[in-house]
Amino acid sequence: MNTTGKLHEVGETIQVGDKFKKREIVVAYAENPQFVEYVKFELQQENVTKADNLSVGDEVSVEFNLRGRPWTNKDGVTTYFNSLVAWKINKLSSAVEDKDNSPF
Repeated sequence: MNTTGKLHEVGETIQVGDKFKKREIVVAYAENPQFVEYVKFELQQENVTKADNLSVGDEVSVEFNLRGRPWTNKDGVTTYFNSLVAWKINKLSSAVEDKDNSPF
């Protein structure tokens, strides 16, 4: 799957365990500029570096996988979690280049 939008936030890399690290980015997606959606993506493992050269305001294209899993608590209640795991990010234009053309 893929989407495009303006990079709204770039998180720090978090070392979750000895063998797992992640980083979150938020993309402002505006199919309709009156109703901007802020979509959080997760970069994992070696892909965390794909956000190193990005800046807030950059127009980006994000390729991602949709993942979901159940979790059952001690009372037997099941909750479902979804995540968008990005594996490729392309900078379409930089924040400086696109400053005056922003729809949001």
